[in-house]
Amino acid sequence: MIERYFLAHPRSVGESYAEHAHTAARFGAIMVVGGLACIVHAVLPTVFMRTASDRVKQLYGEMLARQPAFTERKPAYEEPEWQLEYEI
Repeated sequence: MIERYFLAHPRSVGESYAEHAHTAARFGAIMVVGGLACIVHAVLPTVFMRTASDRVKQLYGEMLARQPAFTERKPAYEEPEWQLEYEI
């Protein structure tokens, strides 16, 4: 059970549990800040005009760079579920 819930996914992306937890927490914090900027921007359109879009683009670029180089299959970001349907 520990393997399934805590270790399998981090290993599948070539990270330890601690490395994966740190990265996921950092990504989450960046998304929260971007989301809060969106909410403020909704009320005051002249502030944070690009903050959320810039954070999304930043994280997407980092996510692409983090994909493991699996030669037996195409990278995860080329799979349909990773494709962007639109750009903010």
